[in-house]
Amino acid sequence: MIRLNLVREGGGPIVVLSHALGCDLHMWDGAAALLARAHSVLRYDHRNHGASESVAGPVTMQDLADDAAALIEREAEGEPVHFVGLSMGGMVAQALAARRPELLKTVVIANSASHYPDAAPWRTRIETVRAQGVAGIAEGAVARWLTPGYVATPEGAAAARQLRDMLLRTDAAGYIASCEAVAAIDFRESNRRIPVPTLVIAGTRDEATPPSMSEAMVAAIPGSRLATIAAAHLSAVERPEAFTQLLVDFWRSL
Repeated sequence: MIRLNLVREGGGPIVVLSHALGCDLHMWDGAAALLARAHSVLRYDHRNHGASESVAGPVTMQDLADDAAALIEREAEGEPVHFVGLSMGGMVAQALAARRPELLKTVVIANSASHYPDAAPWRTRIETVRAQGVAGIAEGAVARWLTPGYVATPEGAAAARQLRDMLLRTDAAGYIASCEAVAAIDFRESNRRIPVPTLVIAGTRDEATPPSMSEAMVAAIPGSRLATIAAAHLSAVERPEAFTQLLVDFWRSL
């Protein structure tokens, strides 16, 4: 079993938070603090990220979903959880919901994609990291993650610095392996078999995974719902209050 770093806070129904590529569990600091008022919040670092184990060699999105399943089985002790994934975490959510729905009460897929028809941008990113390290893509990544208006505020500037530092701490080889896993996703058919209540969140200013990608997921996942939030790619960082309210409203409506 892969050793995953995790933090557990609060009490109540269990919510598992799964972070974006190049981030770690601290991406969720703002949202976790709000959710922990009424929930047991379990957030973790993916393999090759944060303080979790680094694993040599290739990785698939199903590997990351299996990591999440093992963590839920161990930590939730048979209780189904609310699983919330953003970006790469949303891809983990799709793989997990199709394969291990019995572990889940609900799924939230935020700022994510089910398929990339053109893998060329990912190949370019991988080659840049091979040549220059993660620092070679850091500025561009953070620029996609947050809106310029938010970064212009003191709070947003601090968040941008924290995210950049988070990304720079990510192991280059592990980042490349994760990029390859992301580039290879194709959940277009398996999403049609997801039986779990699902909310898909799109950022209206998300250039990395534009709203059309969220709309495609909603069209495929039976009974799923679409919500939008006025933010860029890391909507849970930029708008934690609005993000968590979308989750709470969704859970209460079931």
